[in-house]
This record gives sequence, C-alpha cells and structure tokens, in this order.
Amino acid sequence: MDTIGNPLLWGAFAALVLAALLADLRLMRHGGPHKVTFREAAWWSAGWVALALLFNAWLWWWVSRTSGDALGQQVALEFLTGYLVEKSLAVDNIFVFLVLFTYFAVPEEQRQRVLVIGVIGAIVLRAIMIFAGALLLARFHWILYVFGAFLLLTGIKMLLAAGQAPDLERNPVLRWLTGHLPLTRNYRGGALWVGEGRRRRYTPLFIVIVMVGVTDLIFAVDSIPAIFAITDDPFIVLTSNVFAVLGLRAMFFLLAGMADRFHLLPYGLAIVLMLIGVKMLLADVYKIPVLWSLLAVAVVLAVTVVLSLRRPPKAPPGLQSPPPPPSAPHAPADP
Repeated sequence: MDTIGNPLLWGAFAALVLAALLADLRLMRHGGPHKVTFREAAWWSAGWVALALLFNAWLWWWVSRTSGDALGQQVALEFLTGYLVEKSLAVDNIFVFLVLFTYFAVPEEQRQRVLVIGVIGAIVLRAIMIFAGALLLARFHWILYVFGAFLLLTGIKMLLAAGQAPDLERNPVLRWLTGHLPLTRNYRGGALWVGEGRRRRYTPLFIVIVMVGVTDLIFAVDSIPAIFAITDDPFIVLTSNVFAVLGLRAMFFLLAGMADRFHLLPYGLAIVLMLIGVKMLLADVYKIPVLWSLLAVAVVLAVTVVLSLRRPPKAPPGLQSPPPPPSAPHAPADP
C-alpha cells in the first residue's frame, strides 16, 4: 500500500485522537449526565471542526516540508474532501440516531453516554474496514468497480427512500433482541442490565447501544468505499474518517432540534453517493480531479440545505410522532 503515513505521522495522529477523546470524556463526566444545550453543542461542534482543520494544516506543512509543495497540496485537498464527504454522510447517522432515541424514549441525560460509546465503536469499526479495504484494493484493482457500483446503487436506493422514516418494527436485529433477551420495561438510570447470572435482565438502554453499534456498521459499509474514491492512501482515509466521527456527538445535539428543517438533505446525500460511485466507475477512463469532487459535494449539500430552509416540509416528519418503545410488548414485567 502506498501511503504518506510513517511512524511519526501515525503516532502523532493516535496521540491527538486519544487526547481528544480523553478530554471529551473528562469534560462530559465533569458536567455529569445532563441535557446538552444548543449553545454547548455549537461550541463543541466548532471545536471538533477546528481540530480537524488544524490537523490538515499541520499535515500540509509536514508533507510539503518533507516531500514537496505539490504533494503537500494534494494531500491537504484529499483530506479536506474526504472529511467533507464523511461529515456529510454522518448526518444520515444522526437522523437514524434521532429515530432510535425517540422510539425508545431515551432520557436526555443518557444520550451523551450512548453517543460516546457509538463514536468509539465507529472509530474501531472504521479502522478495521479501512485497512481491509486498502489491502483488497492493493491486490485486486477490480474491487474499485465493485465499490463504485455499490455506491451508485446505494445512492439510488437512498434517493427512492428519502423522506421515509426507518421502520424499526421490521428491523431483524431489533426483533431478535427483543424476542430473545429478558428485558426490563423501564430505564434504570445508566444501568445496561440489572441482576446477576441467569437472573440478569437487560434495560432498554442496552438495546439502544446495540442498535447504535449496528447503525455504525451499516453506515461504515456505505461511507468507507466513498472515501476510497477520493484517495487510496489508508492514512488519509482513516484520519479524515476519524475526525469526521469525533464530532458526531456534538453534531447530533446541534441538529437534534432542527432535523425537520433539513428535510431535503437526504436527497443531497443520495446524489453525493451516486456522484462518487460514478467517479469510481470512471477511474480508469477519466480521473476526475479531487478539487472537482470537493466542489461538487459542497455545491450539492449547500443547494439541498438552502432549498430545505426555503421550502419547509408540508407535514411533520415521522420522527416527531414516535410510536411506543418496542420493548414494552415483548418484555416481561419487572420483578
């Protein structure tokens, strides 16, 4: 695998991510379980974006200094494009998380904990999938076409399903969990289960965390091929992915009260996936410049956001009228 990554770059990246996660966890623990305000979420979101941009600036400086200005500019542009793509696709995660939290009536003070676990799980899953994808691409070039076709079909499917709330009642993972695990009907603070051994009963919070992990896995399958259309360097792929995921928790609380105002954004995300799929399918015919990809993604997202704000939805989205938690009809009564 050709990569700019060396022990120094990997070590600096790992140290920065670890320090950022520890600071995030420490500040969250210091504040205790609480409802995150819009102001707090806005400051955290700005901080995560600033951290990503500072890392990109440092990366550009380092590569330019060691390998020349041309490569430094290329690497910085690939990182920025990958970051924007992954950040925009993360919005789809947030819409699903909103549905999950509403469906299970997750208490406001517990949502931070669920999202932190989700972020850590997403980082681990994406790291594994990125290195596996990079190894496959290095050995089998034709997999690029498989990724491209997959993204094109996924974008078409997303476009056709845009505006429809996920049907959790038919989710096979959720049906299996609620049908096979002994559950409590109510939350028990931050506990994932109560009791010991065979008497253990799982709380709805445990089900939510599992579903968030499943959601992370599903969206990683979509987003990982998308960034390989920008670059096949595993260092740039992983770093841009991780920095996009790090701000997921803050972005959730930032958009939680405004999800219905961006009702056309799923259409834009679908178009982005289709454009990236076409880019991969044309890779050996015509290599579309990274700058064009960056501009296309930015324009599509900007247009859908502006249209969403100018043309409000005619009816409230499904996530504003939540059905009762599914654990209730399946769960035996608490002892």
